[in-house]
Amino acid sequence: MKITRIETLPAPMGYRDFLVCRVFTDEGIVGIGEPYPVGPNDAVAAVIADFATWLEGKDPRDITGIWQHLYAHSRFPGGSVVNAAISGIEHALWDISGKAAGLPVYRLLGGKCRDRIRVYQSCGGATPEACAESAKRLVEQYGYTALKMAPHPPRAESMPWPAVVRGAAARLAAVRDAVGPDVEIGLDPHARIFEPVKALQMAEALKPFNPFFFEEPLRPENVEALAVFKRQCPIPVATGEMLYTTFGFRELLEKQAADIIQPDVCICGGLLEMKKIAAIAEAHYISVAPHNPTGPIATAVNVHFAASTHHFLILEYHPDDAGPRANLLQRPVQLKDGYLEIPEAPGLGVELNEDAIPKRPIRNWRRGAPVRPDGASDFI
Repeated sequence: MKITRIETLPAPMGYRDFLVCRVFTDEGIVGIGEPYPVGPNDAVAAVIADFATWLEGKDPRDITGIWQHLYAHSRFPGGSVVNAAISGIEHALWDISGKAAGLPVYRLLGGKCRDRIRVYQSCGGATPEACAESAKRLVEQYGYTALKMAPHPPRAESMPWPAVVRGAAARLAAVRDAVGPDVEIGLDPHARIFEPVKALQMAEALKPFNPFFFEEPLRPENVEALAVFKRQCPIPVATGEMLYTTFGFRELLEKQAADIIQPDVCICGGLLEMKKIAAIAEAHYISVAPHNPTGPIATAVNVHFAASTHHFLILEYHPDDAGPRANLLQRPVQLKDGYLEIPEAPGLGVELNEDAIPKRPIRNWRRGAPVRPDGASDFI
C-alpha cells in the first residue's frame, strides 16, 4: 500500500473553519485526521501540502518512520503550525492502518482498558446567574458528571484585580450551588494571568468551592515558576495544551509542575506521540485529561487514546449533535449519560460526510486582541 496524495479541507464550524486532513492510498483506503487550526489556517494547510510531496509512495502503515521523517527532516523543532500539520497527517495514517487491518485503532494501541469515555463540557454566561443556568442545563440534558468554566468575568482585562477575583468567586459559587457538591467543576483562566501571586490569590478565593482543577493558571514559558506555584496552589493544577511532543512535556513532568496534563492530539504530534507523553506522565503519577476544543474527528482520535490509556482522567467535549458539527461526519461518536461510546468499526470508526465540505478555499481567522485600560495588549 502506498500514499498517493494528501489534501486539507475546510470544515465550517460557525465563525471559523476547522481543518480536515485526508490521506489517499493506491488501494482505495482513505484516512482522515484533524490538524489544529492554529491561525492562519492556510499556514497549516501549506505545510501539509509540502509534507505531501515528501510522503508520496510511502506505506501509510509505517507511522513511526513517517513521523520521524517529517519531524527530523524539518530540521528545526516544530512550533504550533508544523506540529499541527504532523498531527493531522498522523491521525489519518492510524485511520488507514486500522481500516487495512480490519480493527478499530484502539486495538492497534494495545486494546481498551475501559468501556466508555468520561467527558465534560464548558458552561458559560456573562453573569453568575447565567453561568449557573448553563451548568444546570448541561448536567440535566447530557448527564455530565463534570463541567468546566472560565472564572474571569467578562471584560476582566479592564477591571481592577480585586474585582476580577470577587467576580470569579461569585461565578463559581453560583455554579456550585446550581449543580450540587458532587459535579466536578474545572476552572480555565486560559493562561491570562501573568503573575504567579495573582494566580494564587484567585486560587485561594476559589478553593472553598472544591474545584476539579485549575487549568493554565500561568503561561507555559517558565516551567520553574509554574512548579513553585503548583506547590502552593490549593487546587490541582492542569496544563499542557500549548506544549508539543515528549520534548515539550519533559521539563514540565520532571519538575512536577502539574497534577494533570492536557496534551492536544491535534498539535502535540499526534496519537502515538500523545501515548508517549502519557507514558512519561504515568511514571510521575500524573493523569491525562486531553485538551479537545476542535472538531468531531479530533474527538474520535481522543476516544481511541482514552480507551487504551489507563491513567486517562476525562476528555474535553463539544456536542456533535447540533449546528455545523452535526454534519461533518456521517455518524459522530455517540454520547450517553455523560460518557462517549468507543467506536468498534475499523480505523477511527468515523467517516467524513462529503456534503458538509464546502467547495471553497479554507477561511482564515484571527483570535481576538483584548487590550488593558492603558492600551497594553492583554493575554487571550
